[in-house]
Amino acid sequence: MPKLCAVNESTPDRAVRIVVGLFVLSLMFWGPETWWAALGLIPLVTGLSGRCPLYNLMGLSTCALPAADTGTKKVNAE
Repeated sequence: MPKLCAVNESTPDRAVRIVVGLFVLSLMFWGPETWWAALGLIPLVTGLSGRCPLYNLMGLSTCALPAADTGTKKVNAE
């Protein structure tokens, strides 16, 4: 079972979400000025936290996989 609070977004993914969220929120003031622009909070919050609930539900992650620990130690061959 995947961790509920595990970070599952890579740095570029987070950056795009933050920029898109801020852009959509700015439409509340400079664009059509509707409350629909509040939906920009979703990508903004997920980008700032690094956690996407939809990714968790689908079992996805854009983070780099951690290096596998094989339990063996590297030996210096001199």
